[in-house]
Amino acid sequence: MAIVMAAALGGCERAPEVVEAPPVAEISCGDNGFLAAELYGSIERSVNWTTANMRCESMLRPDGEGVRLRFTGDAAERQLVIILALPDLERGMTGKELATIATLTVEGTGRFFSTPNLDACWSDISTQDPVDEDEQRYDVGGTMYCVAPLGEVNGDAAISIPRLEFRGIIDWGTE
Repeated sequence: MAIVMAAALGGCERAPEVVEAPPVAEISCGDNGFLAAELYGSIERSVNWTTANMRCESMLRPDGEGVRLRFTGDAAERQLVIILALPDLERGMTGKELATIATLTVEGTGRFFSTPNLDACWSDISTQDPVDEDEQRYDVGGTMYCVAPLGEVNGDAAISIPRLEFRGIIDWGTE
């Protein structure tokens, strides 16, 4: 009887539903995206991320004051997030010595480091070129320099990033 029941139940199985994979998202770092820096202090390591091994995001800052660039990648079995806030940067603009707020977090640990003020870091933006016809997305590249360490917000450690080179995509249409 168990054999008959198994055969009967086997015959009632439905074919598995075919589910199409979602479309692959466009690479958010652009074809030439990268981030390169030497970190010193409580986290010491070289960071050399490329489009192949990092994620990039951008968003406008509150009240239309510039933009934030977010780079995420692996470093010693942890995900590091480096955020560059550029309050004076405008669409299509390049320039030197633009005030920059730098933030570094170590995901999953509660460690959060940030610059003390707008006088600690600045960026030289060497390129910002449109990558689409509606001129919302721009390929941006530059170098950030910091003369003061990023202090740990919830501790007493610090990280120094004297020079950080980057390239990614800014989407001026996101909020």
